[in-house]
Amino acid sequence: MNTDPKTPLLSPPSSLTRKNEGRTQKGVLIFVVSIVFLMSLAALVISLHSHNIQPLLSIIQRPLTIEIDLRSLPDSSSLPLQPRGIAEGVSAKSNPYLWQIGSYNWTNAMLSWQRTAFHFQPQKNWMNDPNGPLLYKGWYHLFYQYNPDSALFANITWGHAVSRDLIHWFYLPIAMLRDSWYDINGVWSGSATLLPDGKIVMLYTGSTHQNVQVQNLAYPANLSDPLLIHWVKYADNPLLEPPPGIGPKDFRDPTTAWIGPDGKWRIAIGSKVNQTGLSLVYKTQDFIHYELNDQYMHEVPGTGMWECVDFYPVSVNGSDGLDTSANGPDVKHVLKSSLDDTRGDHYAIGTYFNENDTWVPDNPDEDVGIGLKLDYGRFYASKSFYDQDKKRRVLWGWINESDSETADLKKGWASLQSIPRTVVFDNKTRAHLLQWPVEEIESLRLNSYEFEEVLVKPGSVLPLDIGPATQLDIFVEFEIEYLVSKETEKKENVGCGNGAFDRSSLGPFGILALADDQLSELTPIYFHLSSTTTSLTSSFCVDETRSSKAPDVSKLVFGSEVPVVSDERLSMRILVDHSVIESFAQGGRTVISSRVYPTKAIYEAARLFVFNNATDINIKASLKIWQLNSAFIRPFPFDKKL
Repeated sequence: MNTDPKTPLLSPPSSLTRKNEGRTQKGVLIFVVSIVFLMSLAALVISLHSHNIQPLLSIIQRPLTIEIDLRSLPDSSSLPLQPRGIAEGVSAKSNPYLWQIGSYNWTNAMLSWQRTAFHFQPQKNWMNDPNGPLLYKGWYHLFYQYNPDSALFANITWGHAVSRDLIHWFYLPIAMLRDSWYDINGVWSGSATLLPDGKIVMLYTGSTHQNVQVQNLAYPANLSDPLLIHWVKYADNPLLEPPPGIGPKDFRDPTTAWIGPDGKWRIAIGSKVNQTGLSLVYKTQDFIHYELNDQYMHEVPGTGMWECVDFYPVSVNGSDGLDTSANGPDVKHVLKSSLDDTRGDHYAIGTYFNENDTWVPDNPDEDVGIGLKLDYGRFYASKSFYDQDKKRRVLWGWINESDSETADLKKGWASLQSIPRTVVFDNKTRAHLLQWPVEEIESLRLNSYEFEEVLVKPGSVLPLDIGPATQLDIFVEFEIEYLVSKETEKKENVGCGNGAFDRSSLGPFGILALADDQLSELTPIYFHLSSTTTSLTSSFCVDETRSSKAPDVSKLVFGSEVPVVSDERLSMRILVDHSVIESFAQGGRTVISSRVYPTKAIYEAARLFVFNNATDINIKASLKIWQLNSAFIRPFPFDKKL
């Protein structure tokens, strides 16, 4: 922890060259991996129209101990010492454990299938956090952390893309390179602020030549250019350095600015003191000179480093989004932090006091980092912006790979952005946000299929005859029929259990996505009820554990409780796009993003099923499913007029 009021290392060096960012490690790895093989489901070719039902088997074998041949391991010279990103002073950007597994024999066809059709991702190489989104002169702008040289995290610059509709994208030239002493080790995350006079300021974190995190200013070279292609870094950067008591690597990711009643602008910056995560607030009138507030905006002990802080208002009585500076009696404020320690995006809803720029959660038991998450799966470093044309708040998040770096290098790319989501206050629970895919995604819909009140009995799986199931938009509602008296039904709080094959009286039940006909690979998205009372609570979960036969893939069970109010049916929406699945329960009250890498359930072999693995309930599933077209994501055609 740096407590010197004058942080050293901030004067420009006399000479500067880029250093080699590679890592090496020599050694030999010998290890034993224990794998629990879960064998399921014999022949399940079932006619949906006749509703013939086969039992859902769940045979669990004893763990097998397998010795891995050293020849299957990656070259130890390329094995990272620790997750990429840690040494650079940001969150982990790789999973070294997967190096120990040995690379699966991925074919080019398998790897090609993994690339998404309507999620934003660069043409090639590495991408992580979304940055500085805004709408300007009819174009949506997305900036993103980008390595132009490799599919691994390193050499972070700012990529740039534009869209008319948030779905179809054009790549633009790199917006900012790491070419100055104050950002030579990384152009980290930042945010755009659109000022009332039409000017744009972009504040971002740079990592200096000695890895001190500082705040910098950039602005468009030409405001008459709707594409904002060229950006200028302020000549007297950096503007802010870590204040006394804040470590040199614990000061990053400025928010979009908001203006207070005194006419001064505010920004929040994530940090920590020991293990207390916190948000600093600075005031400015010109975005060049800043004053640090005496109080933190908010702090939560035990949550560790806060990065990618987001702070914005939501209307408690309407569905429109609000400008970042909005406040008043019908407004609540959302404080979100990406926690370095948990790799999750945590949020809370509360009250902002503009007289001293502090924020207090409505429910201290669900404070930032100890309560709700924006997404309970593979989703991080999210960033929102206000769409002034459609009066909505739109949110993006980074969805990382969960395969090995060996596979990423072979396919030549890594990571993607979530489908942009609208964010509104949940007027039913009055304690949650609702996230939902932007309406523009519906422009990709092709053929639709409807299934009404499909009866699925305990221990059953039914196929849904829709053809290939690689690009889908799925809506499902479930009705529950109890087969035993509610008075005699035991109360359960199973949660997600150990996955979809962990049976109880009230679950799980849901959808099997990206499954092959033999169900040797499948990804269940499911509910598991916790109560049979009118104040129903269910867990909403995604089980990746059988999603792929490949061993060099992280396969987890994700989920959380989702409240179900009295007038609601259990419902989910699922977007399937090759290797990414985004799932939304109860109108977006709980959301889970997952990455899956099947070896068999790809192309024409990918199928969709509905299942019920509960023991004491029937379910009736009503579904509407669309096949989705591919979006175009390509370089901007500068030789054409759009």
